[in-house]
Amino acid sequence: MNFLEERILKDGVVKEGNVLKVDSFLNHQIDIALLEQIGEEFKKRFEGKEVTKILTVEASGIGIACIVARYFKVPVLFAKKTQSVNVDGDKYSADVYSYTHKCLNHVFVSKKYLSADDKILIIDDFLANGAALLGLTEIVKKAGATVTGIGIAIEKGFQDGGKIIREKGFPLESIAIVDSMDSASGKITFRKQ
Repeated sequence: MNFLEERILKDGVVKEGNVLKVDSFLNHQIDIALLEQIGEEFKKRFEGKEVTKILTVEASGIGIACIVARYFKVPVLFAKKTQSVNVDGDKYSADVYSYTHKCLNHVFVSKKYLSADDKILIIDDFLANGAALLGLTEIVKKAGATVTGIGIAIEKGFQDGGKIIREKGFPLESIAIVDSMDSASGKITFRKQ
């Protein structure tokens, strides 16, 4: 069992509807020491891959992406969900359905920060159905850039996202893969890696 699986068992909460709450340490209140371990782990897993930027989607992936970026010594770029006066010029965009929030988000990245020369490592906190990752890979493709890897903190292995991403040929590394969870008992089973 790895450090993230141990933390999920200790502090994660399984709720009805296949919801795994890790907001006490990962995506609301953030344990920076844990994020440091995640950053170090992704550095090991993607060692030897050329990475010029880390890409994520707002909001809960940003903290993890920033720590990972320190290990790769590259900037973080995140796809925004809302237009603001600070974002101008041409953008690469994709539509992403959020199963958590039950809505369609139009996410975008400014063209001035993503070019065909970029080698992108996508980082996110969760992978379930794969919609966010498919949107991010679409944005990278529109820019002519290359996805050199995808790093996920927690993958829900009983949902289709991981299978879809792997079948598309993307190098996907998930630190913890949940194979099953039961809201009645709180039991979580992890995939052996």
